Amino acid sequence: MTDDDQKTTHFGFQTVPETEKAGRVHGVFTSVASKYDIMNDVMSGGVHRLWKDAMMDWLAPRAGQRLLDVAGGTGDISFRFLRRAPTASAVVLDMTESMLEAGRQRAEAEHMADRLTWVVGDAMALPFEDNTFDVYTISFGIRNVTRPQDALAEAFRVLKTGGRLMVLEFSQLPNPGMQWAYDRYSFNVIPRMGQVIAGDRDSYQYLVESIRKFPDQETFAQMIRDAGFEQVKYRNLTMGVAALHSGWKI
Repeated sequence: MTDDDQKTTHFGFQTVPETEKAGRVHGVFTSVASKYDIMNDVMSGGVHRLWKDAMMDWLAPRAGQRLLDVAGGTGDISFRFLRRAPTASAVVLDMTESMLEAGRQRAEAEHMADRLTWVVGDAMALPFEDNTFDVYTISFGIRNVTRPQDALAEAFRVLKTGGRLMVLEFSQLPNPGMQWAYDRYSFNVIPRMGQVIAGDRDSYQYLVESIRKFPDQETFAQMIRDAGFEQVKYRNLTMGVAALHSGWKI
């Protein structure tokens, strides 16, 4: 048995071999792809749209930029980016073909087809040359990556000097009482919604558990610095239910 075979990671609250996690995550998102956007609206009461708009406000897309949107799924971030920067272009990369296909079928995709590329790929081994992109985004995806530090290193590699990383991810509330209430909602309501709307309780149970396993804001900021990024900052959204992290390749 090799060292890689012995390494473990978390899949929600389960401990699994690293070699198994990507396949399990792929199964989750294949299962929920057709209902993914609807479930995002239901679970967050539509607040995820405000978070993504806040991401664009801070990112301030500019004409001519080239975006890599990793774990980009159905294209939400790329569509927002391209609407704000009409001459920009975007590559949406995701490990799950069915998520990309759901994105291709959205109305925005047809209107932006000449500026959009859809790629099946792995965040930890991006199929792009060094110094290729102006902006790298990953939205609600990095917590599902087997080795997030490797994904951050790949982000640094493919960004041009002067390029920017921005991560939108669920995070931790600083107030224990509020965190307790949020946990009660997450564990008791969201899996049931998944069963009713998407016919899949287990996948949404995993997604809730994966949020609790993700590092807090300060820890994740240090991970971004460790990957080589500078001027690393973060902003809490909805009191810390989610957070935006920003870093620059200088």
